[in-house]
Amino acid sequence: MLRVEYAYWLIAAFLLYAGLRHLRERQGWRAAFWLLLGLLFASGDEVLAQQAAGNELPAQLVGGGVILLALLAPRLRRVPHAQDVGSETRRQSALRFGHRLFVPALLIPLVTLLIALLGPHLSIMGYAVFAKPQLTLTGLALACVVALFAASRVTRAPMQDGFFEGRRLLDAIGWATVLPLLLAALGQVFTESGVGNAISGLTSAWLPTGSALACLLGFALGMVIFTVIMGNAFAAFPVMMAGIGLPLLIQQHHANPAILGSMGMLCGYCGTLMTPMAADFNLVPAALLELRSPYGVIRAQLGSALAILAANVMLMYLLVFR
Repeated sequence: MLRVEYAYWLIAAFLLYAGLRHLRERQGWRAAFWLLLGLLFASGDEVLAQQAAGNELPAQLVGGGVILLALLAPRLRRVPHAQDVGSETRRQSALRFGHRLFVPALLIPLVTLLIALLGPHLSIMGYAVFAKPQLTLTGLALACVVALFAASRVTRAPMQDGFFEGRRLLDAIGWATVLPLLLAALGQVFTESGVGNAISGLTSAWLPTGSALACLLGFALGMVIFTVIMGNAFAAFPVMMAGIGLPLLIQQHHANPAILGSMGMLCGYCGTLMTPMAADFNLVPAALLELRSPYGVIRAQLGSALAILAANVMLMYLLVFR
């Protein structure tokens, strides 16, 4: 049975490979960062098992490891790899292979989709091939492996070139690689620590809660602000819904929950376009495109984000109270 844990072990193996290569090249800070991150990925199951058994020490060590990653992150300045090929060489290679280069990239969503749809029904001798929990993530990991083999076949390049290119992209992205993971955890921390209740108290104290428009503006702008802080509208949503959406808009002003939820998420997505904390959307593309400014993507999106936000708030006011 293929489980999502195998995907994490696969990621851990690649991170350890990257760290060992840096260690061999005497890039100690980079080696320490990727080796530590690889160990954290590899030890997740054991840490959870120890925590379930009442031993908190491994989880505390993981927390210390996360802090150490933050201390190592400023050291990850981008440096060229010895085997980097020039832009002209890449252009000539792209012209030679043409549209065949899209085959490995398209295989990733295709294989992931097929596994998500058909995986629960696949079995061998009565045993399920895929475990149902987080089946899509398992499919994504398997799809990446399939795409790696396909890329080697299409380009007629040795498999180790794929590992080298993966390491090169990993170094181009740098510390931003782990930011989505940390932000996802931050959203859970905010929810568990009662930030929503605190926002509800502040809203009642400062906003005219008798005004539906004021509460709606507080909810919409709060979604934007918390998404900018956390980089993730999904993390901001439970906080703002618990603080303003449910007690004030839905229960007090009888807002439509479905419309409020869907359009409120769009407000959060506008915040995603404005923040470097949404690293996978804003910082990673800038690194991969090698833009002069790491914030070039955000600058290009800012006008669109503000226009969409204004239009969305107006539509919310017209629709959510009907």
